[in-house]
Amino acid sequence: MQVVKVQKRKIVLNFVIIVLCIGIGWYLKAKLTPQSNNMALAGGSTPHVLVEEVIKTDVSPQRKYIASVEAIKSVDLIPQVSGYVDEVLFQEGSVVKEGDILFVIEQDRYIANVDLSQAALDSAKANLVKTERDYKRQKALSSQQYASKSTLDTAESAYLQAKAAVAQAEANLELAKIDLEHTEIKAPITGLIGKAEVTEGNYVSSNTQTLARIIQASPIRVVFSVPDKDNIMFKRLGSSGMKTRLELPDGSILNDNMVSYFVNNEVNKNTATIPIYLEYANQERILVAGNYVNVILSSAEETPAIIISPAAVMQDANGSYVYVVDQEGNVSERRVQLDGLFEDKQIVLSGLEGNEKIIVSGLQKVKDGAKVRASLVSNTTEEAK
Repeated sequence: MQVVKVQKRKIVLNFVIIVLCIGIGWYLKAKLTPQSNNMALAGGSTPHVLVEEVIKTDVSPQRKYIASVEAIKSVDLIPQVSGYVDEVLFQEGSVVKEGDILFVIEQDRYIANVDLSQAALDSAKANLVKTERDYKRQKALSSQQYASKSTLDTAESAYLQAKAAVAQAEANLELAKIDLEHTEIKAPITGLIGKAEVTEGNYVSSNTQTLARIIQASPIRVVFSVPDKDNIMFKRLGSSGMKTRLELPDGSILNDNMVSYFVNNEVNKNTATIPIYLEYANQERILVAGNYVNVILSSAEETPAIIISPAAVMQDANGSYVYVVDQEGNVSERRVQLDGLFEDKQIVLSGLEGNEKIIVSGLQKVKDGAKVRASLVSNTTEEAK
């Protein structure tokens, strides 16, 4: 009997311990549960959403295009004479100025050619003096009937040949001097020079290989293509009415002022687009030929417009719409007409007046006519720089 009583006491004790643990667990849960969750339980099925206030501000509708950077001027340095490269007089990747000597090709041989041509010219001139005297002497004798006609003709022929020899020697000397000048390869433009494709001691042949390449870095050109309708807009705005910004590959914005622009003279028949060329000073040489950037174009004159977060916009078969929440938390569907973007905001042409509150998060929980609990989030934007 005592054994049975002991077992009953153990069962009762275990039951009391279990009840106490459950009670303590519920107490701790009530203490540790956030107030917002308790409020959610108290609120029943009313969904919680985030809303923002519709802003009306001065904006410029933007257009973004993928563009490539290209040099306005570029030159491949090709030797005009053959010979061994004696000197390379530039630092690879540096800026060279127009007229700088970059390569020197085996000048000794071409200096000798100039001297040889000069000597040939001097000899031809000396011969010309002799033949001219002979011709004049035979002409005088012929006039006095002391020389035959054939002798005069021979003297005249020799004189004319001597004049031609002088002219030929002068031309050969000029060509020798030109070849000597070409032994010094100079920069035809100011720009960035790349890798030297040939170094000292190598033999180069005329007009067969590129020694280096120079690319004009400042100013530089940005090229992109636009549809016909955008081209009409650009023509109406003109360079003074257009504001440009460049988005670099790292996402940063370059506000380098555009120097000038022009539109190509014909539309591409395959794409129905026309190229536009923007010129930038690029004094810091941030833009590099061959890079791809985004061109962001807008009007220089800002106009008032409604802007909202793109996250608030919904789409269906009838177009775009947003959900507006009033002071009592009632949701109503509002149809909107959209335009382009202003920075990261969506421009609204019609459907909103400003100061309304629209849902930007929790859209999947609501529908037209529903009731919600709304929390306001900030909606700020900076003016385009």
